[in-house]
Amino acid sequence: MLGRLNLAPEDTPVSPLEPVLDAKWRFMWKIGERPEGASDDFPAVIPNGYPDWENKMNTWGEKLLTAVFTVAEMAAVGMGVEKSTFTSRMVGGAHLLAPTGSDLIKNDIGTVFAGFHYDISFMTIHGKSRYPGLYVWTRDWKKKAVKIPTGCLLIQSGTSFEHITGGYVLSGFHEVVYSDATKQAVRQRQV
Repeated sequence: MLGRLNLAPEDTPVSPLEPVLDAKWRFMWKIGERPEGASDDFPAVIPNGYPDWENKMNTWGEKLLTAVFTVAEMAAVGMGVEKSTFTSRMVGGAHLLAPTGSDLIKNDIGTVFAGFHYDISFMTIHGKSRYPGLYVWTRDWKKKAVKIPTGCLLIQSGTSFEHITGGYVLSGFHEVVYSDATKQAVRQRQV
């Protein structure tokens, strides 16, 4: 698909067209109640050296899940449908908190931490990262660096949201790469 778009160099993903293994660690953590007998094949991972991990993941995860439910209700109201149109389908879903770790010393500029993609979920919510490197594409295929203000969250629509709205809401393309701005932030933290 991207090959047919003929993007300007500044709007082209860093990720190669052929997928590569991401240079990151992902720590999946289930959030919220699941129905009895639900098939959950993603184990909770607790990294070494974080004794309060479970409490922090549950606390932060519940706050993020509450925010997503609120946004889903707002979207329904804005679209002129019943307020619970989306949230009624989200109850008991496989909600995951997925903190990501990246080695910013071993890796360098151009490293792909999350290759060019869109999410299959309903919505993905992000807090502010300590380091830049998340890029999104606008509908006219312009690449933009994401800058989340302190105290704010970013919500991206996934293909489930696109499908349930018949394409009214489109999933958002994005990637995470080690950029010049990432390198600059690493240097500033080392001082």
